[in-house]
Amino acid sequence: MPVCVLAMEKTFTAQREDRPGAAWLARFRNGQDEAARWYLGEGTSEPPSAAACRAALARHMPELVPHYDAACGMVGDDDLAHRVLSHYRPASHRHGCSQAVWLGEDGPALVRNYDFPLHVITGRIELTAWSRRRVIAMGQRPWGGCLDGMNDDGLVASCTLGGIARRGEGFAIILMLRYVLETCGSVAEAVEALRRLPPSQLHNVTLLDRTGAHATILIGPRREPAVTSWRTCTNHQERASPASRSALRQRVLDEALAERSATLETLTARFFAAPLYSRKAAFTTAYTAVYRPAEGRVDYLWPGRRWSQSFDRFEEGAYTHDYGELER
Repeated sequence: MPVCVLAMEKTFTAQREDRPGAAWLARFRNGQDEAARWYLGEGTSEPPSAAACRAALARHMPELVPHYDAACGMVGDDDLAHRVLSHYRPASHRHGCSQAVWLGEDGPALVRNYDFPLHVITGRIELTAWSRRRVIAMGQRPWGGCLDGMNDDGLVASCTLGGIARRGEGFAIILMLRYVLETCGSVAEAVEALRRLPPSQLHNVTLLDRTGAHATILIGPRREPAVTSWRTCTNHQERASPASRSALRQRVLDEALAERSATLETLTARFFAAPLYSRKAAFTTAYTAVYRPAEGRVDYLWPGRRWSQSFDRFEEGAYTHDYGELER
């Protein structure tokens, strides 16, 4: 019999913050130890120097350097903090996730589940304006990172882990998504950016824009990026064991899209049922997001709760979801 963890809760907050400032610095100080654990992992290898981290960022994502320098200036002379903020060569981490692109009535839309231990998720819905684009994203980590998001050009980007926790000389995917949303206005532009950026792990990134253009790009260390027209994506790349949970979840999504009576509503409902919806403590489905880029709107969903955000109407506040008993 599974051992249950009782009364698991998570609070999600939504805030408008054009650029990191005093409020960001206070959050960073409060979460600095956890951020360092994320970056260093088990400490099996020495991370690059702060100077090397900045040089890598300048080489691959120069548009982010002024924002990075500003964040480093706020935290002061703290070498480890500067490394963490760069997102360069972090430790490997595993997470779940399932996502699908809907192109029918009420579309285009991207639906995704994010599966991860609840205590590690930042749970911060942000509306930012770092540059000329506004971005709504589910923020993660101390600076810049996002799990999924959309900009006001109508570009959506969302990621899943692509398989084994292979580590490479690259960046955390959460900063790469931020870069795409800050600098790209279409799927074609985002694909070109992701093809040249070095990731630290295997990842799948699904892209969608307001025109219905879409792509899923498979990236990772020591492999060439592969641009696909996949409309469904879980936690493997070109190959997976037919018996794996990842393959099963993708088959369920493919079948959901193929149903003659399928609607965006019926597709979204599948994300709240097994095997897509996870009740395990190690990989809890923390939230479901439905992005509608043509409307500039995203709905964050939990059983019994919908929180809609848009560029026209962004609602600041907080919501605490009770996940009940989770299987350990």
